[in-house]
Amino acid sequence: MTETVPAAPPPSSQPTSADGRVEIAPGSPAPTGPYANDDLLPVPVEKRTWTTYNFSALWVGMAHNTASWTLASGLIAVGMDWKQAVLTIALANVIVLVPMLLTGHAGPKYGIPFPVFARASFGIRGANLPAVVRALVACGWFGIQTWIGGEAIFFLAGKLIGEGWSDAGKIGGYAWTMWLSFAIFWAIQVAIIYRGMETIRRFENWAAPFVLIGAFVMLWWMADKAGGFGPLLDQPSKLGWGGDFWKLFWPSLMGMIGFWSTLSLNIPDFTRYGRSQKAQMWGQGLGLPTTMTLFAFMSVMVTSGSQAVYGEPIWDPVKLAAKTDSVVGLLFALVTVLVATLSVNIAANLVSPAFDFSNIAPRKISFRAGALATCVLGVLIFPWKLYSDPQGYIFTWLGLVGGLLGTVAGILIADYWILRRGKLDLLDLYRAGGRYWYDRGWNWRAVVAFVAGGVLAVGGASFDPLIDGRPIPALSSLADYGWAVGLATSMVLYVGLMLLRGRDRDRDRDTI
Repeated sequence: MTETVPAAPPPSSQPTSADGRVEIAPGSPAPTGPYANDDLLPVPVEKRTWTTYNFSALWVGMAHNTASWTLASGLIAVGMDWKQAVLTIALANVIVLVPMLLTGHAGPKYGIPFPVFARASFGIRGANLPAVVRALVACGWFGIQTWIGGEAIFFLAGKLIGEGWSDAGKIGGYAWTMWLSFAIFWAIQVAIIYRGMETIRRFENWAAPFVLIGAFVMLWWMADKAGGFGPLLDQPSKLGWGGDFWKLFWPSLMGMIGFWSTLSLNIPDFTRYGRSQKAQMWGQGLGLPTTMTLFAFMSVMVTSGSQAVYGEPIWDPVKLAAKTDSVVGLLFALVTVLVATLSVNIAANLVSPAFDFSNIAPRKISFRAGALATCVLGVLIFPWKLYSDPQGYIFTWLGLVGGLLGTVAGILIADYWILRRGKLDLLDLYRAGGRYWYDRGWNWRAVVAFVAGGVLAVGGASFDPLIDGRPIPALSSLADYGWAVGLATSMVLYVGLMLLRGRDRDRDRDTI
């Protein structure tokens, strides 16, 4: 019986360095044609320079942001105490780190971005399916983060300028000055992303420690208002540790995983610049779970403190910061929130869709054009509606995202690790008729696995407040485990279909 997938190409076509990194042979012509452009081609080994610190700083910059804060504080708002919220978030980030490292491996080894990596399993053309799904999710996240940044400008500037700003005439339910703040923050991000990946790396390096200091300042301020750390730790759980907690725990865990399930797919967009596998593995291992857990702890402590001080949990840090009467404090809070939101939004929600949209039509859509498309679509998804309710934000938006993207992650991991053993042909990833062309550029087996996994993952979920009811009520028992169900289903089904493909090839060969 022949192998299900072809062996790696001859060493001469893609030499491997001593540390295992692979590139197209120096001096060889770069891939051309309709499936290649400068942004999608493999990064040469000499330009893969990101260190452990760069990856750690990337995660600190992405994790220490307002959306992460509201993710943790939102759990307090729905009834958990600080111990339950931190446990949920810590466990979720340890779990999601596993697919993050598995999919990230292809980045420093081959220097390719996520949409090109997906071509190995979905086909040269079929890779547009997961790429577009990922891109649209990023558009949603970009819109939410941009609304948060605009909200920070609006609330905190209102405290400085006065009622003329805060009580301005309303358009669509919000003051026109809120819409102006939203537009200003949108324009700042467009200006930064237009300067390219090196600018993003430098920005993340200094933004990470700055935001961490800002979070500690907010924690100190709230402890001072509450009369010490005791009241922050004493706020009881409304759920206890019985059935009420566990009923909320599982959908919360899947929601927390869903928060970074986007990056578990497109992490090769960053690891492709890695100096080594060690750099990306240590950088991510040190940066993601530790950073998110620490930030979650500070978030729930501050939110618990707000409950002790103001009589109700204030889960939005922008609204909480607006309660201070110090002009210096307001300015510091404004800058901190803006830097934090810029850090995560540019890295997590603009880089990926820029590559994803470029993959649709490489000759026509550049990295910068893809980023601009993301910025426009991020407004059209009405992010202010998604962000307005913690129930819908955590359980609906994050749950659906996690379920669908877990399905894609299962296929990528199965193809790269189980079937191909980490071996890819770089040249064939960019040309028609090669080993990744399948059936007219599509691998229907990956599509079937994606659809089946997606239906089981989110078909029984409640879409409230987006729409009423559940699309497939019979699958409601799976809804709380969407990410895990989607990943496991797609992985098993994809491997089975690909093994059958290998047997069919053997049978056809025997009859000739």
